[in-house]
Amino acid sequence: MPTPPATAPQPPAPPIPLAELLAREDLGLRRIAGPADAELLWVHTSEMADPYPYLLGGELLLSAGVLLTDPDRYVARLVEAGAAALGFGVRPVYEAVPEALVEACDRYGLPLLEVPPETPFTTIARAVWRLMAEARHRELRRVTRAQQALATAAARPDPVPAVLHQLAAQLSGRAVLLTARGEEVHAAGRRPPPEAAAALTRLARVVARERPGSPASATDTHGDTHLAAYALGGGEGLVLSLATHRREPGDHTVAGIAVVLLSLLAAPHQGADAADRSAALVRLLLGATPAEVAPLLGPDGPWTVIHARRSDGTAPDALTAGALGASLGSALVDAGREDDDETVRVLLPATAREAPPHPGWTLGVSAPTPLPALAAADIRAARALAHAEATRTPLKADAPVTGLAALIPPDQAAAHARTLLAPLAPPLADTLRCWLSLHGSWDRTAVALSVHRNTVRQRIGRCAELLDVDLNDMDVRTELWFALRRE
Repeated sequence: MPTPPATAPQPPAPPIPLAELLAREDLGLRRIAGPADAELLWVHTSEMADPYPYLLGGELLLSAGVLLTDPDRYVARLVEAGAAALGFGVRPVYEAVPEALVEACDRYGLPLLEVPPETPFTTIARAVWRLMAEARHRELRRVTRAQQALATAAARPDPVPAVLHQLAAQLSGRAVLLTARGEEVHAAGRRPPPEAAAALTRLARVVARERPGSPASATDTHGDTHLAAYALGGGEGLVLSLATHRREPGDHTVAGIAVVLLSLLAAPHQGADAADRSAALVRLLLGATPAEVAPLLGPDGPWTVIHARRSDGTAPDALTAGALGASLGSALVDAGREDDDETVRVLLPATAREAPPHPGWTLGVSAPTPLPALAAADIRAARALAHAEATRTPLKADAPVTGLAALIPPDQAAAHARTLLAPLAPPLADTLRCWLSLHGSWDRTAVALSVHRNTVRQRIGRCAELLDVDLNDMDVRTELWFALRRE
């Protein structure tokens, strides 16, 4: 039997309390069983005998009980699937909510709502989405106000304490800037109980960048105190730690804005490394070559180029891009170009840890590359991102040349590739490379290149004609892949 996915997609808006829906007198809903403190993420209507495989969790499930035969098993399966509440419509199937269903919902702790005959299920769904839209609007207004307040604080003469003070006020909690060893640099807001403060210090050590493989953020609870820790960009182990008595929609976004600001504000205090990078950027803008500024960025590298896009297809703003860079451990972020405002590019220094997958993002990562070869690494990161999107994987890393291919001198391999691929114009070569990397899948290649699958077929057919080869021959494919990897 199929089961729901382990990780459900994010809802389109913040959850709404069940009490808000019950407060709508025009709906005539009445809670007749189960608790009243549920939160709703979705609305789903189903008359299946077992809707478990089609639930994501957090739903208000609406049903008239057309196929209801075993109320106890039905409710048990809904609870197992994570449904938030059940709305049961009386008439035309049942004149009243079955008593066995009421008892089962009380037994399993599932809120049960009686839906009167004059209230269509679509009216309930519309009311839920409207409440969610209102909640999203309130959240956006709150985040906007917090962003303005934090930006104003960052412009003060004492920006770091001012940002922490404003963050503590916005979240109604404690905001602390800690070192990897738990030493307090700055703090604002009411101090939590000693046990919670100690737990917050331990959580900060989890994300401190001094530990290999540390996550970018972590959360925990201690009693009724919510704890969160965020690593700041710069690689010196500074951590923003938060302790609040409640967690509201938008808190994580507000904290992310503060992380970006504090990463930028703390950068000058994180060693000569940041100053050297700033000097390198200035010299490049004034006309210096990469070779001339290489000593400032690290004599031999390597550097890693990352291309990233939001998984939902939206174009990220500068703050969102900066937050991604900070979580990866780099302030070298390009939030988008005029020809591609959806792709964020991040340059990671050799001291940064390996890029992990990031929820909400799709990443393409180049192999570690010395400074003079960053242009080629940029292309490879873009190709890796296209491959990741086509295969629906959160991260694709471009592998360095190894094995038998590494035995051939690069200049000879490049010369052979140029000769072999000379008949192909860039669009054809890019299509062929993508098609081969995706094992000849027409549909995935179309997704990666944002073209129709028939266009892919036409281009691949044209490649076969120009090269005068049989692309169904594995030997031919292998040689072309070798050449395309080294052009």
